[in-house]
Amino acid sequence: MRKKVVLGFVGTVLDYVGKGKERWEKWRPTVSLCQQDDLLVDRLELLHDQRSRGLFERLKQDIGAISPETEVVGVEINLRDPWDFEEVYGALHDFAHGYAFDTEAEDYLIHITTGTHVAQICWFLLAEARYLPAQLIQTSPPRKKELGETKGSYALIDLDLSRYDKIATRFAREHADTVSFLKSGIATRNARFNRMIEQIEKVAARSKAPMLLCGPTGAGKSFLARRIYQMKKARHQLAGRFVEVNCATLRGESAMSALFGHVKGAFTGAQTERAGLLRSADGGLLFLDEIGELGLDEQAMLLKAIEEKRFFPFGSDREVESDFQLIAGTVRDLKQWVADGRFREDLYARINLWIYELPGLADRAEDIEPNLDFELDRFAREQGEQVRFNAEARRAYLKFAGSGEARWPGNFRELSASVTRMATLAEAGRIDEACVAEEVDRLRQAWRHETPGPLDELLGEAADALDLFDRLQLENVIAVCRQSNSLSDAGRRLFGISRQDKAKVNDADRLRKYLARFELDWQRVRSSSQ
Repeated sequence: MRKKVVLGFVGTVLDYVGKGKERWEKWRPTVSLCQQDDLLVDRLELLHDQRSRGLFERLKQDIGAISPETEVVGVEINLRDPWDFEEVYGALHDFAHGYAFDTEAEDYLIHITTGTHVAQICWFLLAEARYLPAQLIQTSPPRKKELGETKGSYALIDLDLSRYDKIATRFAREHADTVSFLKSGIATRNARFNRMIEQIEKVAARSKAPMLLCGPTGAGKSFLARRIYQMKKARHQLAGRFVEVNCATLRGESAMSALFGHVKGAFTGAQTERAGLLRSADGGLLFLDEIGELGLDEQAMLLKAIEEKRFFPFGSDREVESDFQLIAGTVRDLKQWVADGRFREDLYARINLWIYELPGLADRAEDIEPNLDFELDRFAREQGEQVRFNAEARRAYLKFAGSGEARWPGNFRELSASVTRMATLAEAGRIDEACVAEEVDRLRQAWRHETPGPLDELLGEAADALDLFDRLQLENVIAVCRQSNSLSDAGRRLFGISRQDKAKVNDADRLRKYLARFELDWQRVRSSSQ
């Protein structure tokens, strides 16, 4: 038969009610524990300090009188301050770590009625984390103050929230509400994007570690960073400001001054002291967009500020402090930039714990349609005019917007501008086919005059006839070719896995035939990159 073992503190207040016979007329939680008819305590281990030795011995004697089957064991621990959270948790953690639990032969209970509130919280945390393989038990005094009634009652506290349907449902609802909050303003049907937002919600709520949001211009990095800040502030996890800066706008001394501040006279024109953005974000969230554009010196100082929460303002020999959470944004491949020596490896290691790739419009084609309605609703709010597509115009615009011809280099920001133009020019609140045709021509002209991509550069108008699949694949092949020293070197990198299964390896020939499908050759691909 399994033994019942209870762990708890000697109650220096509740368990002490005098030394005479009158103590039997009072409710004492530790004694009450051993008076319950349906709870046989085989062993009771009571923690106490040196000053409470006498009280422990009296409790041991009294329990022996009412429950001789119970073995009472004293465990002496000395706490300088029983209200110091760190000290109490450390002492109980050490106790749990050194205890010889025998879960096959014994069931364990933790009595939380005695001890300080700090001790009760620490017991709870240790049991919840399974450092203590035990349930919590709480004793209560009798409800009716009848003469001679001192036994009271007890209740077991189950830490498994899944058994409490209302609580579990509430947590699930709050989680769903937070995910909806992060996504509000982002019209999406993309499954991968939705899963990413759900994980960001969990990480943002539970971690202060930096986040790195990657993705093309206009993918929504800044918008999402602000939403994360608003969520954390609503949960009282942040009290300071949201501070945003585009690092591409920072150069030289102005970068140091803008980020870290400066003292008076630090450089020519520094007539007053400047706090800097990092200090402005103290207690809040700092969003460094385009972090890859920072110089190496700024990167080194930023790393120190992230890790140590302190740094030197430009021109100062005295450190200042700032405790902020960092979210960084980039369109760059920072891993490649580390390899090229353009980004510090130690800073990259510090900010890449949580990396999220925000897909561009080309990777979220299913989100074009819901964003049409989202942008029209925003236009209505801002301009006070309701505008809608007619059916044929909507079909025509969606057909173009989701085709391989539509490049969308500005992603959702560019889509927003496109819808705004059509809504502004619409007659009588209706976007018709003529309005759509005009906008499509406008987009084609704009994209034609932009800096051509590698395919447009090599193939000209023929690139517009490629499927999106072929376009993306060929762009990556060209990128590898331009990074390689020879046709064979590029072939080895591109066919590194499949070449292992071939008896005769000819990577260069495979690559040559692939390029020929698009009327390209090695010399042409390489010369266009010079």
